[in-house]
Amino acid sequence: MCDQNHYEDDLEKYLRPELNRRQFGIAAVGISMAILTHAADAADAMDVVESEVSVKTPDGAADCYFVHPAAGAHAAVLVWPDILGLRPAFRQMGKRLAQSGYSVLVVNPFYRSQKAPVVSAGASFANEATRNIVLPLAKTLNATTHVTDAKAFVAFLDAQPSVSKNRKIGTTGYCMGGPIVMRTAAAVPERVGAGATFHGGGLVTKQPDSPHLLIPEMKAQFLFCIAENDDLREPESKNVLRDAFAKAKLPTEIEVYAGAAHGWCPPDSAVYNKDQAERAWNRLLALFGKALA
Repeated sequence: MCDQNHYEDDLEKYLRPELNRRQFGIAAVGISMAILTHAADAADAMDVVESEVSVKTPDGAADCYFVHPAAGAHAAVLVWPDILGLRPAFRQMGKRLAQSGYSVLVVNPFYRSQKAPVVSAGASFANEATRNIVLPLAKTLNATTHVTDAKAFVAFLDAQPSVSKNRKIGTTGYCMGGPIVMRTAAAVPERVGAGATFHGGGLVTKQPDSPHLLIPEMKAQFLFCIAENDDLREPESKNVLRDAFAKAKLPTEIEVYAGAAHGWCPPDSAVYNKDQAERAWNRLLALFGKALA
């Protein structure tokens, strides 16, 4: 999960060859806008309403981005960002989901310490200064905060008129958000019907609070999109997940995305892989279309 010990080597291997590191910061802005335009130009994209909201939790007030179709009540989706937190790229991804017919809450996981954004536009985990900001923030979170936050955010969604309480909630997580997705599904099993993780880290560990141990408590269908380099380092994790979900009799799709590095999905990532990111996005929509109908 955003392992600085391996990141430099992976950057050299997976960074798109047409970009050097200095060029990436400029290109990321263009990529992000392209993703937003792609969503907005879709023939079936719904009109949406966007707002900045404050969600009360046991530990304070979380600043979040809430976006939903302009009319009607829809299935809700709770989005847990990667280690760089709530920022324009994740607002764009949330809006794209909303344009597909979901009421979406994208959270600032670091609200206890700092309002979003916690890094400047174009920041990359490849930069040591960025890592020095976000790694200490990530260490302020744990299994307990994951659960208390999840319950508060689900309660917020269920109180919104744009959310259909007759439909299950979906939740997605990237990088460090992966374990939080699993804990969310276990913490509110009657509401969460689908979970998806993209290059999630720490899903299977040897610790007593490992997320995979919570699978028997879940009632959700799952999608796991695994980065090639993450799988190379932890090849057995996918098998542990597959076996645990099979025992729980929960439908699950688990796939290693060839050529995709840890962090390949957000459009502002140094290792963004458009083709594989779009394929993962389409698998997400397929899951939600089935599990949240």
